[in-house]
Amino acid sequence: MLYCSLLFIYGFLPVSLGIYYAVPKKFKDIALLLESLVFCGFFGLHLLIFMSAYTLVNYTAAQLTFRASRRKGILRVLPAAAGICLDAGALLFFREQWLFLLKGLFSVPENFFPIGISLFSLSAIGYLLDVYRGNIRAEKNFVRFALYIMMFPRLIMGPVVNYRSYLLILRKRRYNIGEIGSGMILFVKGLAKKVLFGDWLYMLYSAVKGCDFAELSAASAWLGITAYILCLYFTLSGFADMGAGISRCFGMRFPVSFSYPVFSGRIRYFASGWFIQPVHWFREYLTKPLSSQVRSKNLSKGIFVAVWVLGGYWFGFSLGGAVWGALTGASILAENRLRNVRLLKSNGIFYTFFITSFFAVFLSTGSVPDGLRYMWVMTGGSGIPADALAAYLFRAYIVVILAAVYASTDLFANTIQRIRCSKCGAVVNVIMPFVMPVLLMICTSVIACTGSSDAMIVRL
Repeated sequence: MLYCSLLFIYGFLPVSLGIYYAVPKKFKDIALLLESLVFCGFFGLHLLIFMSAYTLVNYTAAQLTFRASRRKGILRVLPAAAGICLDAGALLFFREQWLFLLKGLFSVPENFFPIGISLFSLSAIGYLLDVYRGNIRAEKNFVRFALYIMMFPRLIMGPVVNYRSYLLILRKRRYNIGEIGSGMILFVKGLAKKVLFGDWLYMLYSAVKGCDFAELSAASAWLGITAYILCLYFTLSGFADMGAGISRCFGMRFPVSFSYPVFSGRIRYFASGWFIQPVHWFREYLTKPLSSQVRSKNLSKGIFVAVWVLGGYWFGFSLGGAVWGALTGASILAENRLRNVRLLKSNGIFYTFFITSFFAVFLSTGSVPDGLRYMWVMTGGSGIPADALAAYLFRAYIVVILAAVYASTDLFANTIQRIRCSKCGAVVNVIMPFVMPVLLMICTSVIACTGSSDAMIVRL
């Protein structure tokens, strides 16, 4: 039961909101935790058991880490190290394909996957590190901590926030109809991203992906990788917006996860605007602590690239993902050296999209050899600049592509903001409550006709 399923939209969400606002304030956290357990239960009993055990293990590890803070040597490090190793081990166990054979030893179903494990693993590891460093105290309230790990509005797509920020968000909760209204607007926007853009672009990407590289034209290859980048953006940011909208309905305002990264003016802007919280997590918990221990600038740069390699591997859990991370990190360093070049300043959007498109090939294929072959086709290596497939796909999807390109930039948001600040702002505020239900009806019709909206569900 994903956020974009009709069961969730018209069943689980309204019922959970009704229960949440019906119970007294002191029982709201308990109600939300029980609803999160039910949400996990829709994915199967195995996920419910896993999430409960995972939360209990991390809660216990944090308590032991805090109690061992006054000790010295291995006794101080052991609880946190054990908890972090278990978190990282669980992440590898479910994400790495070569560990699939081990699942039979633990009687794990073949199709079982803890949804959101990449994200809540970062939250759990960061929490244990903060407790170990003495930045925060171990949380005694089990319900509050359990919500940090498995709260259903942020289970699928985060965002990843540290525990101190999470507590601040909880303290600033607001229970009113205005929050529900703004939350539903954000939810519908995310749903439209996923259903009206992500799913259609996935069909274009699949049409190109199914072709033999030797028979693929350069134009078709570029159409395919453009569709992949836009599809990935609208799918991930759509789920992130839906989760943030649901959280807002429950009174909690979590930070945005994407900041229009696709057509950025610099590669570093693309990197900082793409999945903002995980990028920040790797910087705060790996790059900064490791770089602070060395004096050599070259070694610091090496650490920077190495962390990007790890981040790319975390995102795709493939060698292709690691290569994508290495190329992105190295490009950011190269860009910093060339930031005063006039040509780059005047063509920032074009060169950024050109380079990130080449890098994305390794994410889309997941394989370095396949990625290199696809890049060879993109540069005309197949000897076919264009073909009938490219012309057909261009005619069939040109409207979707143009609309997606426009929607993936901040032009639309800035236009709406300028209108709201003008004399017509009152008109927008009046129309918006009518536009969102219509948009929801359109998305509902598309989901009902297709049977689902599960295209390109990224296993994070």
